Amino acid sequence: METLENEKCQASAICIKNLSYRYPNAVEPSLKNISLDVEKGKFILIMGSTGAGKTTLSLCLNGLIPQLLEGKLTGRVSVAGKDVGKTAVQSLSKVLGLVLQDPETQIIGRTVEEDTSFGPRNFLVPLEEIKQRVNQILEKVRLQGYNDRLSEELSGGEKQRLAIAGVLVMEPEILVLDEPTSELDPAGRSEIYTTLADLRRKKDLTIILVEHSSEELIYKADEVVVLNQGELVWRGVPSELFRNLPLLRQWGIKPLPVTQIGWDFYEKGWITLAEIPLDIPSAEGLIRELLPKYGHWQGHLQGLAQRQVQVPVPGQGFGSEQRKDGLLQQELHLSKKEIAVQVRDLNYQYNSDQTALRGINLMVEAGDFVALIGQNGAGKTTLAKHFNGLLKPTSGEVIIGGMNTLKYDTSDLSKTVGYVFQNPDHQIFSATVEKELEFGLKNAGFKGKEIKERVEQVLQYTGLERYRSVHPFSLGKGERQMIAVASILVLNPKVLIIDEPTTGSDWTGVQTMMALIRKLHTAGTTIIMISHDMDLVAQYAKRVIVLKDGGVLLDGTPKSVFSNEQILLDSAIVPPQLCRLSFQLEDIFGPEPLIESSEFAAMFESREQSGCL
Repeated sequence: METLENEKCQASAICIKNLSYRYPNAVEPSLKNISLDVEKGKFILIMGSTGAGKTTLSLCLNGLIPQLLEGKLTGRVSVAGKDVGKTAVQSLSKVLGLVLQDPETQIIGRTVEEDTSFGPRNFLVPLEEIKQRVNQILEKVRLQGYNDRLSEELSGGEKQRLAIAGVLVMEPEILVLDEPTSELDPAGRSEIYTTLADLRRKKDLTIILVEHSSEELIYKADEVVVLNQGELVWRGVPSELFRNLPLLRQWGIKPLPVTQIGWDFYEKGWITLAEIPLDIPSAEGLIRELLPKYGHWQGHLQGLAQRQVQVPVPGQGFGSEQRKDGLLQQELHLSKKEIAVQVRDLNYQYNSDQTALRGINLMVEAGDFVALIGQNGAGKTTLAKHFNGLLKPTSGEVIIGGMNTLKYDTSDLSKTVGYVFQNPDHQIFSATVEKELEFGLKNAGFKGKEIKERVEQVLQYTGLERYRSVHPFSLGKGERQMIAVASILVLNPKVLIIDEPTTGSDWTGVQTMMALIRKLHTAGTTIIMISHDMDLVAQYAKRVIVLKDGGVLLDGTPKSVFSNEQILLDSAIVPPQLCRLSFQLEDIFGPEPLIESSEFAAMFESREQSGCL
């Protein structure tokens, strides 16, 4: 029997038998008796809530556990016929490539080309072949022409692309990726997944992908494996899982927006479970089938046609506008509210003479909720760092609450502007959550009683009270992101800048974080959010600013901005799934895009109540 099992493992790309693992000093194991066989050439999607054990399982596949990280491991892992516990990590890297969740832990080279060529050089690949591989891979991950770019000057998404390139250039048989696209723009995510699917077809590549997002993967993955609290709780085809919304909610997995509409129809008894749509074409067909013919709704459609939809496109934007460097510059006609942020003719160049911002002009009112969106490298984070003085203009000026950032230090501006970094680990210093919240207050000159009161208030406000004595780095990324936010909230800033607040969080964590941000906005805090999650932007932001090549391209409400589908696609931005669905149904619902599933439901309810459904 054991011989038969060994032969089966030899034939599999990955063979895991009764695997359990507990980190040093941990009370509970992170993995519990997992068994999993993966055939060669398969594409397996691993999903689950934060802390489910997904990253730990990934580290077990290339030998980092148990060879580098200590702890107690039982069971067996075999990769391409090699026993992971008995094979050096260096040898395993020839057959299995691992892309880590945090790209900065994987970037070694000073420039993009140096970093991408690091692996092949270590295995003595001929120089000409290295150059050819590097250029081919950089093109596949949309970094062509970046060869000499300093890696430290790349955006978060560009660093993620570079980490992927550094693994793909090794041409492994098996590719394990831990949330490899969490910081990429929507078009970039799609390109990476298309590249992976292409490599899989051409080279019989086996892919294990840990991911929270699913829209681009629903038809690419062969199977979904769900982990929950270290256990393998579900395995099957993606369509079966994503049509079952109660299971998704139970395991902290984000449902597809169009599936949410279908689930509403299913609960009403209008369709069967198998008819719940998984993509836009099937959702469009279903809605057209369920709706009465258009002739019954001429009055309704005429009313829709009369609605004024303002679309900020070149030549007819909001307010005054001017063109600079071929980019549309727009300035909203603001009322006489207090101005939180004012930017005038802002230009910025990095030390390498790489121009990052070009002629930015914009104003943000106090109490607004602004989303900055754009492709990786568009200048979003660079612009945001000007708002708290981390960067100073090469030319032009930035005024924050009446303070010119050229004349004030970051410490002065921090009393008005709070900044939460894209990577929470860049701003966590202390040994406990409570001390982390005290850190900024002490630096700002606050004393005993006030520090205690503020910390207590924010711990309760953010739901972190139970973690007050816990070391931040013993918690998951979602909790660390909340700690980073809390460490800023204790300073009670008027403006909160939050860069990719939901990266790496499960769906439950995303909803918790966004509920907190909405609560802060309701209480009067000005929110400036950088995000690649267009669903969240559409749902929460009141104003959307699109950056491209360091300039402002579009500026308006979510509905008006997302109406410009082609302009956005040209800027590597894919409008939210529900917006794209409503574009296909414009003849029924009118020209203004619908951005929430409840809006679709409302349309049906109005017809149902009138007796036409």
